Amino acid sequence: MKKTFFIIFAVLCVLIGLYPLIYFFIDRSFGLLRFKDQDTLQNLFWNIGFYTHIIFGGLSLLIGWIQFIPKWRNKNLSFHRKLGKLYIIFVFLSSLAGIGIATQATGGISTAIGFASLGIVWFLTTFLAFTSIKKRNLVMHQKMMIYSYAACFSAVTLRIYLPILQGIFQDFIIAYRIVAWLCWIPNIIFAYIITKNIKTSTLDVIK
Repeated sequence: MKKTFFIIFAVLCVLIGLYPLIYFFIDRSFGLLRFKDQDTLQNLFWNIGFYTHIIFGGLSLLIGWIQFIPKWRNKNLSFHRKLGKLYIIFVFLSSLAGIGIATQATGGISTAIGFASLGIVWFLTTFLAFTSIKKRNLVMHQKMMIYSYAACFSAVTLRIYLPILQGIFQDFIIAYRIVAWLCWIPNIIFAYIITKNIKTSTLDVIK
C-alpha cells in the first residue's frame, strides 16, 4: 500500500513538474493567465517573475521526489547531494519569484497573502534544510526537506483542489481565494505529522 501511494505521489510530481511546458506551446489565455488583465500580461517584470516561478518550481517538483527513496539515496550519495544542491537553487529562485508575483495575484489581498506566505514558508524551510546539513544536523535537514517539499507539492494540490472548489462555488475568484491557502496549509500539517517522530538520521519513506 505504501509503495502504491508513493508511485501515485511520484507520478503526480512528474506530471505537474512538466506542466509549465504547456505555457510555451499554447496560447497565453490558457489556465490561470486567462484571468489576468492585459497590463499585467504585458509587464516585463511580472513575466520574468512568472516564468522564473513556474520553470524552476516545476524543476523542483520534478527532481525532489526521488530524494525520498532511501535505497536509491544510500547507494547514490554523491548524486543525492548534487541533486539536493540543484533543488535548493531552484527553490530559492522559484519561491522568491513567487513572492514577487503574489502581489499581483488574482483575487485580491487574501489571495496575495496566501501565496506570498507559501513562498516564504517554502524559502525558509529550504534555507533551514541547507544550513542544517552544512552543520551536519541530519535530523533537522530531513525534517526541513520534508516541509520544503510539502510546500513544493502545493503545485499539485492546487490543481486538485481548484476544479473541485470551482464546481462547488461556481465562481473562480472565490475558489482561487480559498485554494491560495488550502493548497499548502494541509501539506504543512501532514509534514508535521510525518516529522514529529523523526529522532534518527535515517528516514524510511519507502523501502
